[in-house]
This record gives sequence, structure tokens and C-alpha cells, in this order.
Amino acid sequence: MNDLLKDATVTSLLAKLEAREVSSEELVRAYVDRAGALGRLNVYAHLDADRALERARAIDADRAAGRPVGPLGGVPVAIKDVLCVEGEPTTCGSRMLRDFRPPYDATAIVKLREAGAVLFGKTNMDEFAMGSSTESSFHGPTLNPWDETRIPGGSSGGSAAAVAADLAPASLGTDTGGSIRQPASFCGVVGLKPTYGRVSRYGLIAFASSLDQIGPFTHDLADAALLLKVISGRDERDATSVDRPVPDYSASLDRKPESLRIGVAREFFTEGLDPEVESAVREAIRVYEKAGARIKEVSLPHSGYGIPVYYIVAPAECSSNLARYDGTIFGHRAEDWSPRYPGEEDLHPLVRMMMASRAEGFGAEVKRRIMLGTFALSAGYADQYYNQALKVRRLIRDDFDAAFQDVDVIVGPTSPTPAFELGGRSDDLLSMYLSDIYTVTANLAGIPGLSVPCGQTKTGLPIGLQLLAPAFAEESLLRAARVFERETDWHLRRPAIGS
Repeated sequence: MNDLLKDATVTSLLAKLEAREVSSEELVRAYVDRAGALGRLNVYAHLDADRALERARAIDADRAAGRPVGPLGGVPVAIKDVLCVEGEPTTCGSRMLRDFRPPYDATAIVKLREAGAVLFGKTNMDEFAMGSSTESSFHGPTLNPWDETRIPGGSSGGSAAAVAADLAPASLGTDTGGSIRQPASFCGVVGLKPTYGRVSRYGLIAFASSLDQIGPFTHDLADAALLLKVISGRDERDATSVDRPVPDYSASLDRKPESLRIGVAREFFTEGLDPEVESAVREAIRVYEKAGARIKEVSLPHSGYGIPVYYIVAPAECSSNLARYDGTIFGHRAEDWSPRYPGEEDLHPLVRMMMASRAEGFGAEVKRRIMLGTFALSAGYADQYYNQALKVRRLIRDDFDAAFQDVDVIVGPTSPTPAFELGGRSDDLLSMYLSDIYTVTANLAGIPGLSVPCGQTKTGLPIGLQLLAPAFAEESLLRAARVFERETDWHLRRPAIGS
């Protein structure tokens, strides 16, 4: 590894850039070289090195001339391939969008540009963000840098692996049911899902509009606080973004809470939890206790319904959002739509074209969720499934509201197991879906969640600790997590991966 990238963080690189110890161009070249050397990990779906270097040179010129370069001036940030970047391929890991180049930037991308970041590559992901392993991508699976026979988590697996493998000092991902926090846990990095409405979703290609949220992957909490500040805020182009002041998360990060009440949800320690994961999380709770936190058991009685509720609400919204990809205006168009099955010859050619285009353009998991969501919304079934799920979703939010009356944050495992083997759950969909059993409830409730490294298995696989806080309490969430980070060194550990 280039010595420049060894143990690099956003804040350490910013210090070197400001001190003129390195130029942004040199930094970007080092990451480009490393991305080439570690191409086997399949982290990037697209990487335009020339464009990144051009941007780096422009920032170097501004810095040399004494012009403002922004809080991220010259630092590369990788982008999940679900966020629109003007002129760059944005495929969502799907054949359906393999030729799509957006004519505009997502708001989060605009904010990164304004902050002086160098947009560095589009990271691989599960198709349309539907998955927990980054195996369903049209671009092929991404490998976990800690063990290349294992998955990096999903759906933001490329973004998590990029940071873990030092292929970028930070990245953006999205979280619909755990897609930032679960891969952060599997890859031994920090992953933050903000409150729904804290970060604009404009320019995020939608999976489930009431659940999706954009957030950062970083090596430590200082970097997460900085990235969150940059991308947060009200956006008039997104009616769901909330007009609330954005705190200076970095300024308050090291201000130790005068008192810290930690809630331990009993429902997060049940059957199916890997013993090594439970041991690491229990030890993390003891670290908090030694640091002076008050530990209290809390209950989230409706959390057991999180997975079934999620797999009604999310597919229903996905069915609606993905209806536009039919080969007419949006998405892949099949070249051959001649009748394939008995009865199709009676269909209008336009209908056959749409059917053929969607059959070719979407992968198996996306088709599965579209069909599930369409059924849940169909006449005669919406009241039985979708409307009932919305009622239980409200109860899940009420559970959190009640628990946060007595505690500041709730902690538990991020995922019930460490990273599993490639292909290990391809034929066991229930087991795959249960990877997110501890994370989906935060999306359903709209609250912020954070995963930080808290241990490793005997074979060296990372384990993540999840912290949850009330809506728009990211400042308290980061400060609570920082208490743990100060007492441990798990966030400093990186995979021994050769080029």
C-alpha cells in the first residue's frame, strides 16, 4: 500500500492537504492506483480516473491561490451507484439502467461538490438496493476485504468495502432496511443512517420512498460527523426533507455527555444471535458501564414484527417506484418481443415489449419484490396486508418513543451474524432477509442508527455494535458512540489485504 494511504482518514488527509504535504492530485492518483491493484474486490462499478484527477487539480489550484476549497477540499469520496451524478453511469447495479447517465446531480452530490470533495467512483451495490450481500448486482458480487470468500453486506456493500480496503477514505451509501449499518458491521467500518428527512433524497433513485435515507461510511466518528454535516439540510426539491437546523456535529463530538443512559433491548438478544457476536456486544456494554454510563434493559415489544412489516411496506413502494422502467421512456428495451408463451400473440405489441423489457432488465430479487408488492397492494388484499402493516409500523415507532423516555440511546448487535460466505444464503431467502432483523425497525420508525466496530470473531471477521437514538438526535448519537470509540481501538483495525 502507498504510505500516503496507510491508516488514512478524512481528517488526517485534510491536515496533510492543508499543510501542503500532499496535493489532491497526488492523493487521487494513489487511490486510482490502489483501485487498479485491488480490482478483484469488484468495489467500483464505474471509476472515471481522468475526471477525478481533473477535479483534484482544480482544487489544488484554488488552494494554491488562496481561494476557499471547502471543508472536504481535495478529499476523495466514493458514491453508491444509486445516486445521480451528472454525466456518469448510474446503473443501480441493474441491467435495466446500464446505459443511464443522469443529466443532473443529486442534492447530496451537489453538497459534496460545494464542500470541495473529489467524487471518486460509483460503488457496486445490490440491484436497486434490494439485498443484504451485494451479490445481486448486474456487475457481479463485491468481495469482503477481510475475507475474500465472504460477502461485504448489502445493499451498500461496495461503499463499505471501499472504505474498509482503503480504496476511498469515505463513501456515501443508502439505508432502506439496514443497507448502511449491516455492511458497515461486516466490513469493520462506521456506517450512519440519519433520521428520515435529515438528508435530501433528491437524485436518489428510489427503492422505497418512505424508508430510503442517504448516509456516510467512514473509518471513525470524526469523519462521520464531518460528512453528515456536509450532506444534511432542507432541500426545496425534496418535500420529505425537514427544515431543522443542522448542528455542528464535529464541534460537539468530543464533549462527553454529562450523563449517559444506555438502553439494552431484550428483543435484540434472542434465538439466532451468533454467540461470538453476542459476546462482543455484551463486552461493549460493559465498556459503557465502566465509562460511567447507566445501563437499563428496555423492551421493543413489536420489533419481532419488523421483518414481515418491512417486506410488505418496502416491496409495495418498490412496485410503484419501479413501474416506470418498462422500456418505453425509462430503462432497458428488449430487442425481441415476439410472443414467447401461449396467449401472448393476442397482446398488443407495446404490452409484449414492456413484458420482455422488464423480464430482461430486472434480476430475480427485484422481480420477486415487485410481485410481492403488487400483490400486497392489489384489490381485495391491501386492507389485509399493506394497511395492516402500516398500523404495526406505527406501533414500532411508539415502542421507540416509549423506550427513549428512559434512555438516551439503545444499543445491540447490528447483525445477528458476522459476514457469511459468498453464495451461502442464495438458496435460503429467509436467512438472507433475517440479516437485517435488528436494523429494519429504525427505518420503519424513521430514527437514526449507527454501526461502529466493536470486536472480531476468532477467525478475524468484524462485528458491529448498533446504536439507535430519537429522531433528529444524531448529535447525541455520535457523542454516545464516541464514548465507546475513545475506550477501544476496534475502529483503528484494518484488513491485511495485499495488492
